[in-house]
Amino acid sequence: MTLPPLFLGRLQFTMCVAFLGLFMALALALAWLLLFFKLKAHSTGRPGWTAAYRFWVRVFALTFAMTLACGVPVLLQLGTVWAGLMGRIGNVAGPLLGFAVLAVFALKSCFLGVMLFGQRRVPEIVHTLAVLMVAVGMAVAVFWVLALVSWTQTPNGATSIDGRYQIDDWVAVVFNPSMKSALAVTALGSALAVAFLIVGVTAWQALRRPLDEGERLGFRAALLLACIALLILPAAAWKAGAVIAHYQPAKAAAAAAYWQQDDPPDAVLLGWPDATSASTLGAVSISGAAGRWLGRGADGRYLALENYSGMQPPVALTFLSLRLMMVLALVMALAAWATLLKLRRRNLDPALLPRWWLRLLAVSGGAGMLFVVAGWVFTLAGSQPYAVTHAVTQAEVLGPASARALLYGTLGYFALYGVLLSAFLAMLFHAARYGVVPVRRALRGAQ
Repeated sequence: MTLPPLFLGRLQFTMCVAFLGLFMALALALAWLLLFFKLKAHSTGRPGWTAAYRFWVRVFALTFAMTLACGVPVLLQLGTVWAGLMGRIGNVAGPLLGFAVLAVFALKSCFLGVMLFGQRRVPEIVHTLAVLMVAVGMAVAVFWVLALVSWTQTPNGATSIDGRYQIDDWVAVVFNPSMKSALAVTALGSALAVAFLIVGVTAWQALRRPLDEGERLGFRAALLLACIALLILPAAAWKAGAVIAHYQPAKAAAAAAYWQQDDPPDAVLLGWPDATSASTLGAVSISGAAGRWLGRGADGRYLALENYSGMQPPVALTFLSLRLMMVLALVMALAAWATLLKLRRRNLDPALLPRWWLRLLAVSGGAGMLFVVAGWVFTLAGSQPYAVTHAVTQAEVLGPASARALLYGTLGYFALYGVLLSAFLAMLFHAARYGVVPVRRALRGAQ
């Protein structure tokens, strides 16, 4: 059986963007958390905050390098797999991608070296300023990437003339209707990915040896960050769902598995969407609870999947990726808040937890990262068959590559990302096994 080129192109692009989104999220949140560690070390004078910074800055360097490595395949695919896309949206995508790349290389050239290698060579205030600028640079780069992605979801501020978008209003392009919710969900997902990574790694360390002060303080900061992010997440998800219902009703119908227009708008919690029978098998639902997250037609009736015959997103993938996000959010909330309540009177010291609890926290260390990946899969799968919602389909801009070439490319990327992820985890746990080795600050005038 030969797989269609369009399917392979979608699979390849979704995989590459999901990995880029994962490491971009880790680098973004880690940059700001490292700034917090620096400021706490300065304000309290406790060496444990400096130790926490010194350990996790190495992980940041690794995630930053992985972000750059994962960004190259995405840019290549915009010119190869989707060869016709930039010809249609180049006036929008070109400047936004250019700003993102400029931000990355500006921070890399000007501040990243000082941040990673200059702690013992420059005054403390200069080093802290470098950390701040790296965090700001990461935020700026992510902002421009999200501006482009959100614009393809809710195109605004540009008009298609002779098949090519021309800019009417750059402010409307950048701050399109889904930009705010994209920023909120991305920031919270980044915070959860990093927070649970730190919690999981520290729990793993606590199972192997006594923790030092830096590891305890890092765990405390990460646990509090996770609890705060999980408190805000429902409000951000509520707003994002309303935006999707209004501007991408087909995606909303797929996410809710709402098949027939005459069906009640039940909120399906679990089940298996079956496109052949246009029904959800084994559905567990709440009666009439999905109305807010479904689009409405001019007559006020809910828009179901039957209204988009031939132009539906992949219902099962859209539905299941969103349910995976929901389950992961619930698991993370239970783990974070239960741990906080357990340790609230014990200075949030993970060493005081039972070993079975530490094992559960160690296993949950990847929950935030999986949450981010599922979020990108939901975003991209739910947008199909469009490259630009309601305007440009993916079939229109698919390049001339054969199914065989796309299949080999997909398998190659799958192997590459498997190696990169394995190497990342191996290096992370190698560093976690030995912790931070104390290094004296260089003396003035030393040769």
